[in-house]
Parts: sequence; C-alpha cells; structure tokens
Amino acid sequence: MADGALADIKAQAEADAWSLPLEQLNPAQPALFQADAHWPIFDRLRKEDPVHYTAEHEFGPYWSITKYNDIMAVDTNHQVFSSEGGITIAEQTQGDGPLPMFIAMDPPRHDVQRKTVSPAVSPTSLQVMAPLIRERAAMILDSLPIGEEFDWVDKVSKELTGMTLATLFGMPQEDRRQLIYWSDVVTAAPMPGGLVESLEQKMQIFVDYHAYFTKLWNERVNAEPTGDLISMLAHGEATRNMEPREYFGNVVLLTVGGNDTTRNTISGSIYALNQNPDQYDKLRKRPELIPSMVSETIRWQTPLAHMRRRALRDIEFGGKTIRKSDKVVMWYVSGNRDDEVIENPNAYIIDRERPRQHISFGFGIHRCVGNRLAELQLTIIWEEILKRFPEIVVTAEPKRVYSSFVKGYESLPVVIPRRI
Repeated sequence: MADGALADIKAQAEADAWSLPLEQLNPAQPALFQADAHWPIFDRLRKEDPVHYTAEHEFGPYWSITKYNDIMAVDTNHQVFSSEGGITIAEQTQGDGPLPMFIAMDPPRHDVQRKTVSPAVSPTSLQVMAPLIRERAAMILDSLPIGEEFDWVDKVSKELTGMTLATLFGMPQEDRRQLIYWSDVVTAAPMPGGLVESLEQKMQIFVDYHAYFTKLWNERVNAEPTGDLISMLAHGEATRNMEPREYFGNVVLLTVGGNDTTRNTISGSIYALNQNPDQYDKLRKRPELIPSMVSETIRWQTPLAHMRRRALRDIEFGGKTIRKSDKVVMWYVSGNRDDEVIENPNAYIIDRERPRQHISFGFGIHRCVGNRLAELQLTIIWEEILKRFPEIVVTAEPKRVYSSFVKGYESLPVVIPRRI
C-alpha cells in the first residue's frame, strides 16, 4: 500500500472514530488493522464507552471490552465468560462446527489438556532448548545479505519461529515452511487475491494439514514416548483417546500460538526500534536491557489483538447488561494502551519500570502456555543481533496482515549497512 493511500486511510479512520455515533463504531475491521489505523476507535471507546456493543457485524453482534482492568476481570472469570466454542469473533471451523482446542475449553477439560503439553515449555525444557535456539539464530543471522535490501519477516522471523515449532512438534526441519504456511492459512480471511480466496480453498488446505499431523500421531502413538508435543498428546492420559477433530484443533492452537506471538514480535522489534531511534541507541549502549526491550515490544506490538468469550448468564458489567450467549471480545491491543494503568502507553520505552505489565499473553487459566518460550527466542535473537550488526535499517513501511485477530506483518523491508 502506497504511503499516500495509507495516510488517507488513517486520516479517514481518525475522522470516523470521533464523528460517528458510538453505536456505529465497529473496531473489528481487518482493513483498519492492515493500515495501522485502528487506534482512534480504541482511544474513543476507552474514553466514552469502554464496554461497547456492536449490533451489526458479519460474524454477528459482539461486546468490546477495551480497558485493561475490565479485560482482566473478564479473562479471569471463566465461571461467567466461557471459552467454549472459539476464541475469535469469527468462528474457527473445519467442516461441521468450531474446532475443539483446549484454549477454547473451560475447566476441567481445559486444565487436563493444557497440563499434558505444558512440560514441553517448562523451565527445564527451555534450558535444554536455549543452546539450539541460539545456534539456529546465529546461523540465520550469519546468512543474511549485507548492504542489500531483504525481507526481515521472510529471512529471519519466519525462519527462527519455524525451526523452533518444528522441533516442538518433532517434525522434519525441511517441513517448517509448510507449518508456517498452514498457520497463516488458519488465521487468513478468505478474500480475492488473498492467501486463501474462498472458504472452500481454506477447507481443502485444512485436509492436507490434518492428514500430515494424523500421520505424525500414528507414528508417535506406536513408538516410545518422547518430549515432543505430538508424543505428549498421543501418550497423555487425558489426550490419548481424544477424537481426531479435537487432536487437530489442539495442533492448530499450538501452531498458531507458537507462530504468531514470536514471529510478529521479532518483526515488531525491528520496526519499533527504527521508529524510536533513541531507544535503539539506548539498547546498543546497554545490551542488558534486552529482556526489558522484549517485554516492551510484546506490549507495544500486541501480536494477537483480541480473544473472545461467551457469556454463560446475564451479567451487569461496566454499567451494561451483557446477556447470556453474547459474544464478549477482550481487546488486548486496546488494554495495552490504557493510560489509567500504563504510563505514557503509546510511547515505546525499553527501560520501563514495569515492562512486563502488559496483557498480550492474557490472564488467568488461559494465559499463554508458551509465553516464556516466546520471550526466550526474542531474547536470544537480539543477543545475537547486537553481537553482529550495529544497525538494521527499515527501508519502507511494513505490509501488515489483513486481520483483526493477528496483529502482524507480511513483510518488512530492511538493509543491514555495510561496515566502512
């Protein structure tokens, strides 16, 4: 998208956000996220209508929860706000209904399935994985062209994320790009010229995706247990007899969860530091700030913009009556910019006093199971970057994902300057 067209979209979005009647505001517009023009709607909703009802939407009416503390209240109250049936405004289906996955379950089913896979990202497992992640990060960075423009998303973010995910699944490294492709298909909105052009095409790709992981399951279930996620599911007491659709739903969850957060924050860190050269300079002078910078980037980027719940009963919330079965959308992307909780939230400050005070990973029982793995990958890649490159320069605006769920980047053109 040309810079001029982007500026026009942002200007129109700003005008609409503050001039339209409140009841007409609909934050779930992928085009606004793609243009990075969604911010004014959330600014207004936090100020004027933090528990907001959108009556008309292609996926049905929904409530928007936009303030940090309100989001926490919903996210930690699974007795009223259920995850059953899906976590996005759009229903994530495969054939005949929503795919079952443990993030879209309530206790006790959620708890036992999450417990089955959590050892893969335990502190002990991460300690074992760290040298391998570092070795791969070094290999990726050492292969980058110097003095030539390239796409950071393609050559770095996808590569490191894909390698780590393939290891977690116990699948061949040569299939890692296929895994990233499937993850992108899961969250892609069918549209002409898009990654998938129709729901039918998406479902056909899901058939291949399902078949690949069914083969992995069959291999693992007939072998001795190992430490990879598929083996854990195949041999876990609570998961070894799950239905094929439920198994596939959990594969989809672990693929998307392992891909989007890390991949888009790796890209987001390059973009954020270029947008804030004073912070980039601070990082170069004080590499010990890398962990703090990682947390600040995860907040500033917010790689998954929202999560959805459904009300199990009528409830008064924020002065509004949310009815039983209503969709309730927690906008993490808005909560992370709430100035009543986070000081100067629109600024990117890598040495914040409380850098981990963000809600990008969610709260409560559904807090991202792989959050420490995401932080580990980001920390390692930046330790290795600072060893090699004094600067990585963004040469043009990124191309952002067309989605109001995944807040990420399709491409990010950069140059690593030659040293004189």
